[in-house]
Amino acid sequence: MVATRLMSLVRVWLRSLRLGGSDPQGVRQSLGALGILVVTSVLAGVVLGQSHERLGELPGLLLLVPAAIALPGKIFGALGSRLGTAIHTGTYRMSLGLSSVVGQNVWASLVLTLLMSTQLALLASVVASITGVESAIGVADYLVISVLGGVLAAVLVMLVTLGMATISVRWGLDPDNVTSPMVTAAGDLLALPALILASYLVGYDLVTPVLAAGLGVLAVVSLGMALRSQASLLRTVLQESAPVLVLAGFLSLMAGVTVENRFEVFSDRPLLLVLIPGFLATAGALGGILANRLSSKLHLGLIDASVLPTRRARGDVWAISAMALPVFVFLALVSQGAGSLLDLAGPALGQLVGLVVLGGVIAVAVVVVVGYYGTIAAVRFGVDPDSVAIPTVTAVLDLVGALALVFAIQAVGAA
Repeated sequence: MVATRLMSLVRVWLRSLRLGGSDPQGVRQSLGALGILVVTSVLAGVVLGQSHERLGELPGLLLLVPAAIALPGKIFGALGSRLGTAIHTGTYRMSLGLSSVVGQNVWASLVLTLLMSTQLALLASVVASITGVESAIGVADYLVISVLGGVLAAVLVMLVTLGMATISVRWGLDPDNVTSPMVTAAGDLLALPALILASYLVGYDLVTPVLAAGLGVLAVVSLGMALRSQASLLRTVLQESAPVLVLAGFLSLMAGVTVENRFEVFSDRPLLLVLIPGFLATAGALGGILANRLSSKLHLGLIDASVLPTRRARGDVWAISAMALPVFVFLALVSQGAGSLLDLAGPALGQLVGLVVLGGVIAVAVVVVVGYYGTIAAVRFGVDPDSVAIPTVTAVLDLVGALALVFAIQAVGAA
């Protein structure tokens, strides 16, 4: 009965979307990609829910989890956005050489992964100390987990990103509609297992500090070589992306603080842990789709960087807002199904749907504001919105999404 009513609500919502004049083909592509994102994110959430004992053994690791899971999506989502613009403008050519647009973007993304994973580790150690996490793991432990796990996930997510660009060209898909959720899905599915795997290399008196020092040196040397490179696009991407990603990493860590401070609630109800990656990823992917679509239209001159959205921009905002409801309801249903199969404690289906929809409404309101004005601000400050809009949107959504989820859990009495 509940499922029937939910499906009726979804059909009414999608009918209103068609009446709103949005691109139906683009909506179908985005909903398909978002559906895949939900499933893969719940799988990542299952890993998180099943790893609550490991998280308890390494106090402070949960601080790093939301930021580290989101990092591949931020870096490679921006890469996908730049490749999407290259496809739209006819400059895309599949080559990893430093003389090509694709090659310079890929190498810049790998250097950013090393740099930002190192930064996240250092920030997590500082935040753990400031917030008083009891018996928190050390900075060397954070470095090993963050950098090794981040690089392993990055290589695999990079392949997905390049694959999506190639598929978009061959199958005639609009990369703006599918790249962000698919890259986020890959990041969610791969990043958390990579982090958990890397965590088993910490706690060794000699191996862990030496490995951490080597990874730190590698990050610094890679950055130095990239900045001295003759590849101008490589340097530009690094210079424009790094400051935004540093801020994004801090905001994502604040999301980790929000979850860490409520660890007892999530630990007692592992089903809520299953929900975290999917909820944050869905909100971020919706923002990424909006930023992608707006960025491409700005590059092509179809919209202006105006304070008030033009008609075309309002169409994109409407489409994102309308797609959110069925996607968040689907997230609740898939999470509940996974929790039932694994016998994970948590709220009943009605409560779960209520808290996900309530939190989702709050998150999507922020998605619309940050997605539009973040993209417009990038243009007005003279930087490529492809490089800064997605990291900005997803970082803000990491923090706002975590706060919205915790608020919704309390509001519906699921705590």
